[in-house]
Amino acid sequence: MVFQSSSELNTAFYKKAVEIGSLSKVISDYLRADLSVLKPNGREDTNIYFSGDIRRQSDSLAPEIIKAAQEPFSEQKHKHAETLKWLTNGLFINCRRLEKCNSDGREFMSILNRELKKFKKLQKTWMLTI
Repeated sequence: MVFQSSSELNTAFYKKAVEIGSLSKVISDYLRADLSVLKPNGREDTNIYFSGDIRRQSDSLAPEIIKAAQEPFSEQKHKHAETLKWLTNGLFINCRRLEKCNSDGREFMSILNRELKKFKKLQKTWMLTI
């Protein structure tokens, strides 16, 4: 087993958060093109909101990591860590919802899911260091 210093772990964790943010933006834009078309009955596809949610949630990951790193008190760090946990779980839920949508882009959700699983592993280790 290779042990990383906490600064290396924080850097890897932060980089993965930025990577997930970039990936979810691209996927969200791709999905939005398919999901913005009205259905034959004139209604919108409700899955379009989930594509916006993955974008918003993933954009919040990296700033939360920075906030946690800047906090001097452990109690405040843990509040940011809980927010990160909540955001990650929300991303998983919205990914599952978008995997069922009527779009060619739903195949990309498996890529985002895979990256989220890697992020979750880093997150567990990171939580032990704060």
